[in-house]
Amino acid sequence: MNISKNFIFIILVLGITQGYAQFTVDAQLRPRFEFRHGYKTLFPDHTDPAAFVSQRTRLNFGYKTEKLQIYLSPQDIRVWGDVPQLNTADNNGISLHQAWAEVLLIPELTLKVGRQEIVYDDQRFFGNVDWAQQGRSHDAAIVKFEPSFMKLHLGAAYNQGGEFLTGNVLTVNTYKSLQYIWLHKDWKTISASFLLLNNGQQYIDEIDPAKNDTRYTQTAGLHLKAGVGKFNFSSNFYYQLGKDVADNTLNAYLFSLEGLYSATENLNLSFGGELQSGNEYGTPSNGKNKAFNPLYGTNHKFNGFMDYFYVGNHLNNVGLVDLYGNIKYSFNKKANITAVFHQFFSAAKLDEDLSKNLGFEMDLVTSLKLSEFVGIQAGYSHFFASQGTEALKNNFDGNTNNWAWAMLTIDPVIFTWQNNPQK
Repeated sequence: MNISKNFIFIILVLGITQGYAQFTVDAQLRPRFEFRHGYKTLFPDHTDPAAFVSQRTRLNFGYKTEKLQIYLSPQDIRVWGDVPQLNTADNNGISLHQAWAEVLLIPELTLKVGRQEIVYDDQRFFGNVDWAQQGRSHDAAIVKFEPSFMKLHLGAAYNQGGEFLTGNVLTVNTYKSLQYIWLHKDWKTISASFLLLNNGQQYIDEIDPAKNDTRYTQTAGLHLKAGVGKFNFSSNFYYQLGKDVADNTLNAYLFSLEGLYSATENLNLSFGGELQSGNEYGTPSNGKNKAFNPLYGTNHKFNGFMDYFYVGNHLNNVGLVDLYGNIKYSFNKKANITAVFHQFFSAAKLDEDLSKNLGFEMDLVTSLKLSEFVGIQAGYSHFFASQGTEALKNNFDGNTNNWAWAMLTIDPVIFTWQNNPQK
C-alpha cells in the first residue's frame, strides 16, 4: 500500500527532526468460525443452522513524541466467500477503524481528535465491542486532564451525513450528537468513576420535515471497585432521563453488583447480578419509557455470550434481571477455561399469565496461547428457553438453541523504531 509507505516515511522524518520519538507497526489477523443454531434468538422450525468464517485484518501504525501521538488503524472485515475468487471489489472493503491524534496542550492537559475507540471502566456504557469483527469507534474530540491524583475527560461529537449546503438531518444509523464528562479517582483499595452523558438521537418526521428534531436523553452513572484480601467487588449504577427518539419521557436505571474471589492461584470464582429496568408488557405506555438502554457499552460481555439481550435487540422492552456465576481455572499462564451461568428474568411484567423467567444460559470458553503473537480461543453456549423466552421472541417451536465458535488471533509487532537523542 503506497499510503502505508508514505506514512512510515513521514513519521521517520518527523522523529529525526523532533528529538525523542517512537514508531511502531503491528498487525492483527483474526479468523473466526461460528456455528449458529439459536444465536440471538430462538431457532425456528424448517430452517438450517448457519455456519461461516468471518475475518478481521488490521494494520496499526503508532507514532509518539513528548507532545504528540498519532494512531492509524485501517481494517478489512469479510466473510470467507462473500466475494468471488476473481473479484473486482469487496463487499465491505478497507475502512478506517481508528485515525486520531492526541496533542499535548499544556502539562497534564491533552486534546484527542479523530476516529477513535472510547472505552471507560468495565465497558458497561462505553466500550470498543472488540468481539464484533468491525469493533466500535467514534468520530469525536476529547479533552483529557490527567494530573497524578485524578482523571477528568470532556468528550463531544457531532455527526452529519455529508458536506451539505443546507440542512442538518442525519440519515446514517448513529447518534446525532453527544457530550460527556468522565471523572475517575483511585484510592488505596477503592476506585470510583462518574459519568454524565447527554446523548442526541435524530428524529425524522416522514410527513412533515419541519418537525425533524434531535431528541436528548441524559445518563448519569457511577462505577465502583474495591479490593479486600482475596475478594474484589465492583458495582455500577446508571440512571437515564430525558426524551427518547419517539418523544417518550425516559425514566430508567441499571444497577449491578459483582464479587470476585481468588480461591487459589489458579482458580477464580465470581457471582453477581444486574437489573436493567423495563416496560410492563414490553412497550412504553402513556408517553413514558422505563426501559434502560446501555447505548455504547460492550453488551456481549455482560448478559450471556449468545446475545439474546441488548445486542441489537431487546431495547424498550421488559428490561432484564441477570443472576450469574463465573468459574475460571488457569492451567498455566498460557491456557485457561471459563464457565459462566446466567439465569434471566424480566424486570417488568411480561404477561398476565406468564412467569418472569426468561431462560437459563451456559457459556464455556477456553483459551490457549501458542506463542507471543498467536492465540486460540473456542467456545460453546447453550440456551435453555422458558415460556417467557418463547413469548418474548415470538417463537414456540421448542427447538434446541446452541452456538459454537473457534477463533485464531495472530497479532505480531512488525516494526519498532525509537529515537532518543538523550541516550
